[in-house]
Amino acid sequence: MSAVELVRQGSIAHLVMNRPEVHNAFDDGLIAELTAAIEAVEADDTVRAVVLTGAGASFSAGADLRWMRGMAQASEADNREDSLRLAKLMRRLQFLSKPTIARVNGAAFGGGVGLIACCDIAIGAHGAKFALSEVKLGLVPAVISPYVIAAIGLRQARRLFVTGEVFDTAAALSMDLLHEVVHGEELDAAVERVLDILAKGGPIAQREAKRLALGMAGMEPKAMETTDAANAALIARLRVSAEGQDGLSAFLDKGQPSWLG
Repeated sequence: MSAVELVRQGSIAHLVMNRPEVHNAFDDGLIAELTAAIEAVEADDTVRAVVLTGAGASFSAGADLRWMRGMAQASEADNREDSLRLAKLMRRLQFLSKPTIARVNGAAFGGGVGLIACCDIAIGAHGAKFALSEVKLGLVPAVISPYVIAAIGLRQARRLFVTGEVFDTAAALSMDLLHEVVHGEELDAAVERVLDILAKGGPIAQREAKRLALGMAGMEPKAMETTDAANAALIARLRVSAEGQDGLSAFLDKGQPSWLG
């Protein structure tokens, strides 16, 4: 079964993360397939807009446990290459030339929050939960940090990066991670309303408008490649550090890290 489904509805491409049994958690396969799907819609001039969502009850739970176990045992170099692949996914989504909508159907943690932040428009279902909980594992949300900070602002990011706390849709709305919150049964209608609005804009103008906004904020693809390399090196170093190993082992084995006494 494919980890990502690309479903076309006319000029709209729906990218569906399709690992509902693990809450659409990231592993090598999902990262590779989602990156390829984004590159495919980028190259397709018949696509006017992209909707990103998750199958089942969750949007994305972040890193897959089995994948994390493998990375915890891997070398720093292997961890760096792994992080660069995730960074590439986020960068491709951030700079996709078509308008993007995150259809946030449920919980989003870690990298799932990163995907939301990389989309132009985010609509969430009431009751969804969010977290950037990496510090609880002795890690940091490194490769998603530029996109999350651009979405919610430095002040909010500083709090959430250091606390790792869970927050709800009301908080996500107030900090601009989400643009709109609706009840779950109204989510598709809300997405359709935005797609109808987008259909009224010129595709070239929308592409240039998106590039303009990102450029004015100082976000350029080439510069982000350099940032991604530095952040990938950071998370790789932390994963193999004593504290990172302690936190990852405790999480994977359902124990407590040493800093909790």
